[in-house]
Order: sequence, then structure tokens, then C-alpha cells
Amino acid sequence: MSSVTLFVLLVGAVAVERLVELVVARRHAAWALARGGVELGAGHYPAMVALHTGLLVACVVEVLGLDRPFVPAWGWAALALALASQVLRWWCVRTLGPQWNTRILVVPGLALVARGPYRWLRHPNYVAVVVEGAALPLVHSAWLTALGFTVLNAVLLLGFRIPAEERALDAATTDVASPA
Repeated sequence: MSSVTLFVLLVGAVAVERLVELVVARRHAAWALARGGVELGAGHYPAMVALHTGLLVACVVEVLGLDRPFVPAWGWAALALALASQVLRWWCVRTLGPQWNTRILVVPGLALVARGPYRWLRHPNYVAVVVEGAALPLVHSAWLTALGFTVLNAVLLLGFRIPAEERALDAATTDVASPA
């Protein structure tokens, strides 16, 4: 089996993983909404979905269309990082439990989670996204995709997503801290 075929299968596996995430997120959203949860920052969500879908498509298109090679030293290191990002992502999902979501949902009265990777980082899931977005394309030398995703993701995360999540976390912290 060629390295290109294996890479396409890898990207396909990541796409399936994303679909699983959406199923988990939908279940968690129902849990949050049943407890009075409110969604914040929904305006940037379609752009986030498009960017992450575009990453997967662009990985394959660049490798096939521009005949990108598999460079073992680079590719194996990138694969290790891409797999590590998946481990970190699912550690975040497991740590947050039903509070984890692809959307920003705030459930009144819930305390902030400060265990698992959240002991050390405020947004560890975004570390996983950043690492994966650079590493996955580089498994098969798709450096244009890695660069494009990294730049667009930085704009989306720093300009929209993290500020919206920080506002939501601040509101949640205020709600928990103030007496009802």
C-alpha cells in the first residue's frame, strides 16, 4: 500500500473521529440545554466547522494534486504529534465530561473544571487543535495546508473563539461566585 493511500486513510480516520466528536457534542449539548445552558459565540461556529472541514479536504487535495512526498524523518515525527493531539483532545473530553462541547455552552451554577489537563492550561483542547492542524498535513509534506490552516486557525481562535469562551467562563465564574 502506498504512503499516499495510507495518508488518505489517516485523514479519513480523523474525519470519522470528527463525526464522533459531533455526536458526543450533540449529546452533551442536550445535557447542557436541559440544565438551563445557554450558547454563546455561535456566530463564529460555522466558520470553525468550515475551517476544520477544509483542513481535511486540503490535506488530501494538496498531497494528491501537488504530488507531495512522504519524508520519513519529518512524516513520522508529524504523525506522532498528530496522534498525541488526539490523545490530548480526548483527555479534554473525558475530563470535562458532559461540559465538553464543540460549541460554547454555559450551564448556570457549574464550577470551572481544574483537573486533568485543565490543571496546567486554560484551553488545552485548543493546544490539541493547533498541534493537529500543523502536524496532520505535514505527515505527507502538505506544508501549504499546514501553513494556511495555522494562520486561519490563529485568526479564528485568537480573534473570536477564545475571547468568546473567556467571556463565557467569566460569566460562569461570576454566576458560581455570586449568591443566588
